[in-house]
Amino acid sequence: MARQIKSRQRVADHGEVFTGEREVNAMLDLVKQETERVDSRFLEPACGDGNFMAAILERKLTAARKLSVSPRTKLLDPLAFEKNSLISVASIYGVDLLMDNVLAARERLYEIWSREYDEVLGSEANEACRNTVRFILSKNIVCGNALTLMCVDEHQKDTARPVVFSEWTFPFNDFRIQRKDYSFAELLAAGSGSDNFKKTGEIDLFSGGLDGGACEPILLKQYVFDYRRDNSYDR
Repeated sequence: MARQIKSRQRVADHGEVFTGEREVNAMLDLVKQETERVDSRFLEPACGDGNFMAAILERKLTAARKLSVSPRTKLLDPLAFEKNSLISVASIYGVDLLMDNVLAARERLYEIWSREYDEVLGSEANEACRNTVRFILSKNIVCGNALTLMCVDEHQKDTARPVVFSEWTFPFNDFRIQRKDYSFAELLAAGSGSDNFKKTGEIDLFSGGLDGGACEPILLKQYVFDYRRDNSYDR
């Protein structure tokens, strides 16, 4: 059984208590359909070492397998799974105050993805794709304060750097991936003005301003790269 606390000191200092596996799955079952869509986005604002995110990724990768079966041959298409698995990883976001949790969560999700990737791709597994997944996780799981929306230092104090999240899309029908960077604060402001938020109380991080919202988040940077051969992510 996984521990729910790492130390009493961490509980006292940060209120750190991890959610158990049974409770995680019971909560995810409340939004079961969303957890089984490779492109549905999830944000865990106090992610710890990734209990929720790991369970979500496992469900998404199961969905990715089903989605990647060729309708013509009825066989699992490895390259289709590769792309759908990237979409799955890229749709999961997390914030935590403690860097050791952030690093553990990134590695945990990478290992879950890598295990499935190796099983499906076999000899077609691609090192550039592996590096891409590690890079996506480094951008999607960040050390910061989800209340102030700022990055934090080694003492869990706010810095002058805002939390920034990337939107990852695959608009070119090939191996290219597009990355767009926005500040977390801008995304929340735009999302809270959207029609979807007014109707459901739910925020889609990257839909604000596009469905009748009051404003569209300011784009900070934009990049395009080939996830199978080009690891120049910031070009």
